[in-house]
Amino acid sequence: MTHRCMKFVVAGRVQGVGFRYQTAYFALKVGATGYAKNLWDGNVEVMVCGNEAQIAKMHEYLKEGPPSSRVDQLSREEVDFKHFKGFDIL
Repeated sequence: MTHRCMKFVVAGRVQGVGFRYQTAYFALKVGATGYAKNLWDGNVEVMVCGNEAQIAKMHEYLKEGPPSSRVDQLSREEVDFKHFKGFDIL
């Protein structure tokens, strides 16, 4: 099974509302690896690595985000595969 990495940038009310922690919990539930980190501009960058189904589940999740957040915009870009041991909150 081919593993890929997709970098998402999530804009909206996504900092200070537990977005990274809830995203990490969901990623671990679906078996994806990577990280979620706050960016200086108020957005959150989410790196997701896994198979096609795992990335698709994360993409669907990130469109809405956790209940405490508001997602206004979601962009994605495929990046070179990198092995992560888990899903980190940076």
